[in-house]
Amino acid sequence: MSVPHPDHVGEPGTPVRAPARPPSPWHGQGPVVAAVSLGGVIGATARYGAGLLWPTCDGAFPWTTFTINVVGCAVMGVLMVLITDLPAVHRLARPFFGTGVLGGFTTFSTYAVDIRRLVGTGHPGTGLAYLAATLCAALAAVWLGTTAARRALVRRQR
Repeated sequence: MSVPHPDHVGEPGTPVRAPARPPSPWHGQGPVVAAVSLGGVIGATARYGAGLLWPTCDGAFPWTTFTINVVGCAVMGVLMVLITDLPAVHRLARPFFGTGVLGGFTTFSTYAVDIRRLVGTGHPGTGLAYLAATLCAALAAVWLGTTAARRALVRRQR
């Protein structure tokens, strides 16, 4: 097929081409969005269920959210080692498990609301303890999860 010369566009018998459409930003991203969405539903449902099973009394240390965030961080450490160190991991594993399931399960927003609620209802010491404990425990959990997963992989390869 020939491309018409600009001087001859519109003349009878000259082929007309439609302008090329730029690719959609969603092209190829549909499976990733679906994986994150499905994983998020699973993670958020698990977090909600944990909150129903182990509710926190007003003014008390929010152990449920604390535990959820620390466990989620440990699992994230393990997951990142598995995804980066194992050769045959599906391309949707990280969006599904990392962003979706663990992103829906762990919750910075509830952590922030819990701190604000504790401080606002006259429990600033508990709120500050929760703030510091969550930060330290979450960082330690990621480190422990990563370290344990790496050691397990090294033993497995022997």
